[in-house]
Amino acid sequence: MNKIAILIAAAIFSAAAIPASGQTENPTPAKPKSSTAQKTTVAKTSAAPAAKSYDRALLHPALLKDKAPETYQVKFETSKGDFTVTVTRAWAPLGADRFYNLAKHHFFDNESFFRVLKGFIAQFGISAYPALNPVWEKATIKDDPVTQSNKKYFLTFATAGPNTRTTQLFINLADNPRLDGMGFAPFGQVTDGMNVIDTLYADYGEGAPSGTGPNQDEIQKQGKPYLDKNFPKLDYIKITTLTPAPGAATHKTLPAKKTVPNPYDISQGR
Repeated sequence: MNKIAILIAAAIFSAAAIPASGQTENPTPAKPKSSTAQKTTVAKTSAAPAAKSYDRALLHPALLKDKAPETYQVKFETSKGDFTVTVTRAWAPLGADRFYNLAKHHFFDNESFFRVLKGFIAQFGISAYPALNPVWEKATIKDDPVTQSNKKYFLTFATAGPNTRTTQLFINLADNPRLDGMGFAPFGQVTDGMNVIDTLYADYGEGAPSGTGPNQDEIQKQGKPYLDKNFPKLDYIKITTLTPAPGAATHKTLPAKKTVPNPYDISQGR
């Protein structure tokens, strides 16, 4: 697996700008990256159970190329509460289309927010199911022009360099205009549940090897059990629901499929 260096953008912010929990200083956060090897103080909610399987269509990225509506919404039900992302396709059409197809087939269900850096970003997008990660490793999409700034609560794909976007994304936890010049193109924004975003568990800090947080390669290989065992306080996505944006034309939404047994469900005797 080909890992992206996490410290490429050491000059993005000063160390004092983003303090880490329990430290007086924090190494400068790297730009949001993806691996090509590829909780509001709101109480935890049990409104939706975590997904126990994945949609087999996700094993065939080349077939998941539906054009997204001009605007649409994705509701995230998480361990910390619910939030909604509103996407505007014109901002970054290729990114909006990829996110649409991933959400339509429930790729993000059961995933953890594995890299949450206070005052910087909340990153997610590595599947909880190891079988899916190598399939999407080479399913890259070309870059979109940057038409919007990386403002607080805006959603953007992480990259491993030019034209390497796959499935990893980040939500800006502050205005990060310096990311604009690096080619990070926002395609949507959190429009409801911002307090949920503000309180996602962040005390694990930066990921390995530059920090003591989760190692992306291990998430790729082991999936959610690795995170549950070693980083049990991480918040996670229970399920996502794709809906039209208010006033937008309706479209068909696929229900979550349960065709593949969850290898981590101990009730199945595994």
